[in-house]
Amino acid sequence: MPVTLLKTPFNAAEVLQEFTKEASGAGAIVSFTGLVRATSTAGERITELHLQAYPPLTETSIERAVQKAQTLWTLDAVTVLHRIGDMVPDEAIVFVAAAAKHRRDAFEGVDYLMDYLKTEAIFWKKEAYADGAAWIEPRGQDYTDKARWAHTSSKLELS
Repeated sequence: MPVTLLKTPFNAAEVLQEFTKEASGAGAIVSFTGLVRATSTAGERITELHLQAYPPLTETSIERAVQKAQTLWTLDAVTVLHRIGDMVPDEAIVFVAAAAKHRRDAFEGVDYLMDYLKTEAIFWKKEAYADGAAWIEPRGQDYTDKARWAHTSSKLELS
């Protein structure tokens, strides 16, 4: 299950436990779990996050990013779970894990995939507040993070 879009909540600890079984024999497993924030970048209290995707396109684009990560680093296994639909603060929105013989490959693979998900993956995000709602875009820092990969090698372009 390398890439899965979910409309229902998931338990990251259970997903990691299952991934660990699938990656038996790896020397390192690195995982990242992203949560819905309680406040917006402007400081407003978030009551709900709505995330839209066109699953065939979104899944295919993420699968390509996973394949690219697997060519750049020696990864034994990778999984990406991403929520779509309506979520509330503190719910897990994304889970990315990579298994490798050595830790650096696993760390780099997960970091690269998160930068892709934050800047290039095909999602539309809308935060709801007590007094309204707003569509949100990636932050400048997200693009700065993504740019780190460009100087490493021309093979690392995320787009």
